[in-house]
Amino acid sequence: MVTVGNRTGTTFDRDVIIVGGGPAGCAAGVFTARADLDTAIYDRGRSSLKRCAYLENYLGFPAGIDVETLYDRIHDHAETAGCTVVSELVESLDRTDDGDGFVVETQDGETATTRRIVAATRYDGEYMRGLDDDATMFETYEHDGEERETFDREYADADGTTPIPGLYVASPSEAADMQAIIAAGRGARVARQVIADTRIDDGWWEAVADGVDWVRREAELNDEWTERATWVEYFDDRYAEDAPVEPNSDRFQRVREAVIDERRSSYITPEEKADRTETGQEALAGYLDPAAVVSGLDQAAVLDAIDDETIQDYLGSSDGRAEVSE
Repeated sequence: MVTVGNRTGTTFDRDVIIVGGGPAGCAAGVFTARADLDTAIYDRGRSSLKRCAYLENYLGFPAGIDVETLYDRIHDHAETAGCTVVSELVESLDRTDDGDGFVVETQDGETATTRRIVAATRYDGEYMRGLDDDATMFETYEHDGEERETFDREYADADGTTPIPGLYVASPSEAADMQAIIAAGRGARVARQVIADTRIDDGWWEAVADGVDWVRREAELNDEWTERATWVEYFDDRYAEDAPVEPNSDRFQRVREAVIDERRSSYITPEEKADRTETGQEALAGYLDPAAVVSGLDQAAVLDAIDDETIQDYLGSSDGRAEVSE
């Protein structure tokens, strides 16, 4: 059970539940999970991404990428970041009895509670209807002479926040439209607001709650910035004057320590960078079809990249001699 912020009497199964496992939902999940929020992504329902035949404008894939491969990769990324992907269809959302969180119920009757919900289902917001006390979440339109209702794409603000505390909308949204890469960006933006709001609940204040998720080279730090005292002085100079509490308070010092720990941990050594680069390349290679890799190789470039000593070692082996003799 998760205790949220300093409300020790309130516990939930998850910090964040995301409804929808497409680009918006998975991008949001990567950010929230990396911020140490216990995150579950519910993914079973109508998928706009899976209706595409092939993606040709998703950055990083110059020749495009098939939808099935991208879908598997974004789920792998979310799980690697720490998300739990649940293959269940969310049937409804309701408030908890104390009104401080949400109860998620699936089509199979399973339930889970959470402090925050991120809606990330482009086609359908029907599962949120139980939260629409003011009848402002859905709008009426006419189609073929009949009146119908649909989720209001302008219901959420640009950062995903809504009139319902704890409910965020990444999709359906005017901002997310029909492009997967825009939907992913929208999910990331909404997630950053979720993270900031969670920190504010935990005693942080707005000026310090909006962190960044960067990995930087340790070499960028000069000798002065390797000392923790420099970071303390920087934090106090920048944030103490406008802080809602006194610098000598327990709350101020607790938040200062957390912010400094987070920012210092983002700097990595050359060895760490090399290890992460190798791991990243191996992960990418594991996603590729071996036949496609061989077909795409420029054999001359490969031979140029192999030094003479490697060739001699190979030719000196029994396997190498056998190939040459053949």
